[in-house]
Amino acid sequence: MSDSDEGAGRAAPSRRKDARRNKEALLDAAAAVFVASGVDAPVRDIAARAGVGLGTIYRHFPTRADLIIAVYRHQVDACAEAGPALLAGGATPHAALGEWIGLFVDFLVTKHGLAAVLHSDEAGFDALHTYFLDRLVPVCAHLLEAAAAAGEIRSDIDAYTLMRGVGNLCIGAEDDPRYDARRLVALLVAGLRSPQNHLSGR
Repeated sequence: MSDSDEGAGRAAPSRRKDARRNKEALLDAAAAVFVASGVDAPVRDIAARAGVGLGTIYRHFPTRADLIIAVYRHQVDACAEAGPALLAGGATPHAALGEWIGLFVDFLVTKHGLAAVLHSDEAGFDALHTYFLDRLVPVCAHLLEAAAAAGEIRSDIDAYTLMRGVGNLCIGAEDDPRYDARRLVALLVAGLRSPQNHLSGR
């Protein structure tokens, strides 16, 4: 193998890594624009926020539906990946659980516009809903197990049931400024504590 071949071999993974970072930055920009202006926001606004040309967006995402689905999956992935990181760096497993539930609430409150659009393609939405559950329920379960093992919370809490409860508390939160879903969810998370922790004030 020549020096030029070796150089090309090293450059290829670097280019792939750069392309992945650029795509993630584009999805972050699209998510921010969708939250601020809705999923019908002009693509040029997303391009401006991401610092790329319109052609770059259309090359990655030929249709708006492609972009919406990619943003949804990207946000699900970010929420899923945050769980282990919070558990590793949190003061306690219960604290990590509370922080993760806060991120989950942010996701739920900001994704309703995405979900409404995705309902127009029932098959596509069903696939994304399955992806959502497959990615996030195990993360929540792991956080609950860690907090239960530490004796901080009850051991009979089901991750899916908790997530459904949090989701129900978030319904309509973006439409009523007087309704503070985050405060109610924080009370719910506080209520997960085991009886002895409630008595001791921990």
